[in-house]
Order: sequence, then C-alpha cells, then structure tokens
Amino acid sequence: MASAITTLAADAPTLSSANTGFMLICSALVMLMTPGLAFFYGGMVRVKSSLNMLMMSFISLGIVTILWVLYGFSLAFGTDSGSLIGWSSDYVGLSGIGITELWDGYTIPVYVFAVFQLMFAIITPALISGALADRVKFSAWALFITLWVTIVYFPVAHWVWGAGGWLFELGVIDFAGGTAVHINAGAAALGVILVIGKRVGFKKDPMRPHSLPLVMLGAGLLWFGWFGFNAGSWLGNDDGVGAVMFVNTQVATAAAMLAWLGYEKLRHGSFTTLGAASGAVAGLVAITPSGGAVSPLGAIAIGVIAGVVCAMAVGLKYKFGYDDSLDVIGVHLVGGVLGSLLVGLFATGGVQSDVAGLFYGGGLGQLGKQAVGVFSVLAYSLVASAVLAFLLDRTMGMRVTEDDEVSGIDQVEHAETAYDFSGAGGGSSSRSTAVPAPVAAASKKVDA
Repeated sequence: MASAITTLAADAPTLSSANTGFMLICSALVMLMTPGLAFFYGGMVRVKSSLNMLMMSFISLGIVTILWVLYGFSLAFGTDSGSLIGWSSDYVGLSGIGITELWDGYTIPVYVFAVFQLMFAIITPALISGALADRVKFSAWALFITLWVTIVYFPVAHWVWGAGGWLFELGVIDFAGGTAVHINAGAAALGVILVIGKRVGFKKDPMRPHSLPLVMLGAGLLWFGWFGFNAGSWLGNDDGVGAVMFVNTQVATAAAMLAWLGYEKLRHGSFTTLGAASGAVAGLVAITPSGGAVSPLGAIAIGVIAGVVCAMAVGLKYKFGYDDSLDVIGVHLVGGVLGSLLVGLFATGGVQSDVAGLFYGGGLGQLGKQAVGVFSVLAYSLVASAVLAFLLDRTMGMRVTEDDEVSGIDQVEHAETAYDFSGAGGGSSSRSTAVPAPVAAASKKVDA
C-alpha cells in the first residue's frame, strides 16, 4: 500500500517553472493580438472612422477582463453542469485559488491557465467589430460585448474546452479556437449585421482602406501573436505537439497568403498588400483548430484551400447584399469552418491524438463530429447574437444617425480625429496658423 501511494505521488504533476514561464509569454503574445487586430481593422476603414475601429477592439481588453475575473472563468471552466455550462464558486473573482494550485493534470498554475484563456475571451468579440465598421454607437457596442461574452462566448468555450462540455465529450477537435473563437465570432458578425443593416453608400461609394501600412502592421502583429495563441494551447506539455503546432502555424499561413495572392492575380490582375494581409489571416484562422492534428504537408493543403476559398468568399457580400465591412464572415467564419472540417480529412492520427481523418484511413467518423461542432456553434451564435442586437437596437439603438455616419463616427463618438492636418505646414508658433490651400484640399479629400 505504501509503495502504491509513493508511485501515485511520483506520477502526480508538479509545478514546472519552465512551462509556467512559457505560458505567461504565450499569454502576453495573445494579448498583443488584440491591439494588432485594432491596427489591422483600423487601417482598413476610411479615415473618418479609424479611431472608432481601434476603440472597438481596445475596449474589449477592459470589459472582458473584468467579466472574466468576476464570473467568466467560472462559467467557462468551472465544474460542468449538464454539459452546457460550468460553475465553481472558487473561481468567482478568482478568490478561492491557491497561488501554486495546478490546473487539472498540467504543470502550470490555475492562475496561468486562467489568464491565458482570458486573452482568447478578449479577442473573440473584438473580431466581430470588423463587420460593423462605420455605423455602431460605441456605448451600444460596449453593452453588446458585455452581454455577448456572457451569453455566447463563455458557454461555447465550456462546450468546446471545458471538462464535461458536450462538444468536448463528443470528441470534436478544436486545438485553439476554430469553433469557439472564429466560427463563434464570424456567425455573431453575420447575426448582428442582418439586424443593423448596411452602411450608407454600400455598393455605391468607394470605401477603400485609408492606410494599408497599418493593415500590414496589424497583420504582422497578428501573425507574431498567433504563435502564442496556437502553440501555447498545448499548455506547455513536453511531448512535441506544441512544436508541431508552431511549425504548422507558420506553414499554413505562408501557404494561404501565396494562394490568396495567386487567386487575386488570376482573378483581378494584381498582387495587393490587402490580399497578402488577408490571406495570411485566413491561413492563421484555418490552422487554428487543425494544426495539432495534421502534418506540415497537411498544413500546406489547409492553407492553400483556405487562401483560395476565403478570397472567393469575401465577394459574397456583394452577391447576397449583407454589409460585412471588413470581411469577418469571409475570413473568420469561412476560414474557421474550413479549418474545423478539414481535421476530418487531414488528421494523421500521430500528433495530438490517435484520431485519423479520412485521408489517413480514419473514415468519416471524425468529419461527422467536426460538422456537429461547426454547425451547432454557428447556429447558436448566429441566433443569439441577432437576438441581442435586435433587443439593443429596439431599446437604446445600435446605430448612429445617417448624418453622423456620413460626417464621421470618430468625431461624433470620440470627439477626436485620427490625423491632425492643422499643423501640416509647420513653422514656429509666432507664424500664422492658417492651413495652406493645397493642404486644406488634401485634408478634405482624406477625410472623405
């Protein structure tokens, strides 16, 4: 009996300072993705709404952090209740957790796991904001985030990753958030825009990005942070899977960027910087659920498929008439669906688990499970988000007025503008502060 107890004690996980440090770094990388997303989206809109776009991402850092500490972590990762939601009183306010208490079966503290998952919860509603550019009241958006993460994100995170969650128990593979993050956000974006409607001038006025350098900067920060997002999701286990995920993240992203550019050249005749940035993000999205289950060759295939299909999908808004301002549906929803389903085809059975996909002799079983996960999250998020948007629109109003939208949401909602052209002529304070006519004319063109 004594020897059995000694064996059990020896097998019990112990705190690893290396894994703890690694996961804290990964958490910081994922946090950086939200400002990166703000730059990515902020550069894609017209100058008159760029600050609002930045703030729609940035405010999520504040709101979701507080909600996560108060009750979000408990709902997502607490003791399972009916396979739909979690709850543990010790997690409320993070007040009942010992500083050296380990996360279940791992070598990192609960606090480290909680803060890592917090960063996922922060960026998910921020992703939705890109579909709503130019037209949503900031106060309504802040309240929407509060309600959405509570009613949609926290429960879905439990379904997918929480012990006892019904998709987790079904065996749906989602390494780092294809369903819980990208499909969830993309479906929510579709639900909201169907309620609030199109921008003034949609399909009539040019709505080109005002700063492609900002878009590229944002894409680079997202790509960099995504290594923490993906590789960190194995929680520092010393079995090589995290390293495979790191490699597959790079490989799929590169393949998707090249595929998007190739499609763009054939279809439109040019290689664009916006296409390069969008293709990279499409690859990052698609490999997120699948990268722990496939080989690097499988990652190339997933990246190529995502690059081409997402590039095609962004044009659907013009065909069907929904105004997805910055292609959240075309990239995140479509990319998340592709990456999640392709696990059922390309899983090798030799990386994160022994589950093999159709192309590796595993049959259609895993593909069926992936489809259940994809379409259940899509349907729930779509309907719940549309209902939330409808209720907010009927009570406080979701949209700014048409005049405010045309004149510029930055000035109306934030009393600021992104660029100050009043001092463009330079000179000392003793000189005239009048703006030269050519500069004033240029300013008017940019502001338009």
